[in-house]
Amino acid sequence: MRMQSIIRAIYPAQCVACDALTEVENGLCAACWRETQFINGTICDTCGTPLPGEDDGHRLQCDDCMAIARPWGRGRAALVYAGIGRKLVLGLKHGDRTDLTQPAGIWMAQLARSLIQPDTVIVPVPLHWARLLRRRYNQSALLAQSLARQVAQPVCVDALLRPRKTAPLEGHSRDARFAALSGSIKINPKRQAQIPGKPVLLVDDVMTSGATLAACSEVLLQAGATDVSMITLARVVKDA
Repeated sequence: MRMQSIIRAIYPAQCVACDALTEVENGLCAACWRETQFINGTICDTCGTPLPGEDDGHRLQCDDCMAIARPWGRGRAALVYAGIGRKLVLGLKHGDRTDLTQPAGIWMAQLARSLIQPDTVIVPVPLHWARLLRRRYNQSALLAQSLARQVAQPVCVDALLRPRKTAPLEGHSRDARFAALSGSIKINPKRQAQIPGKPVLLVDDVMTSGATLAACSEVLLQAGATDVSMITLARVVKDA
């Protein structure tokens, strides 16, 4: 405890969003907490987007999930991809803020427990090797590992591969995103034995159209997963 106190005196805890001093490590200050749009209350059970009204105990879906066939079963997201939520995702994705995976794993675990079965395997969305080389880490894999520690479930960080490079999908239409990802995800033959007969929880940093998550889910189901659920750190929300 003495050494921890010395370290804390030299390096006081700071907010992960604004660097203000905080009481706990890897957390948000009171101001940023109030501004962060955590997703709770009434939500779409398939993608996790917030919905208006009160939860009446029935399974609800948003307009997109009613219009688009989702290959996964249930889904959750911790934050709205706007404001501080967007800042945190971009910091993790492009700013080498790998420290953000610790609080993100805690936030995601609170939602993931309702999706997890005793033999669930946690699997991240993969990156193409060229993008992984440039970025030096797969942010979805780091999130999956942090989440797995919180919920004490096995994680297979390389269960999926992305052998074909796709152009960045930002700004593309929903149909263009789905078309670009067709055939771009494969099961890793070295990990294929870990999927059959198991439920899978698929992890990504942010969901926009769901094209990437759909491509991964289809591959996992073809590989023998009994079902696929998904969770993301953030969800793009209309008019957010």
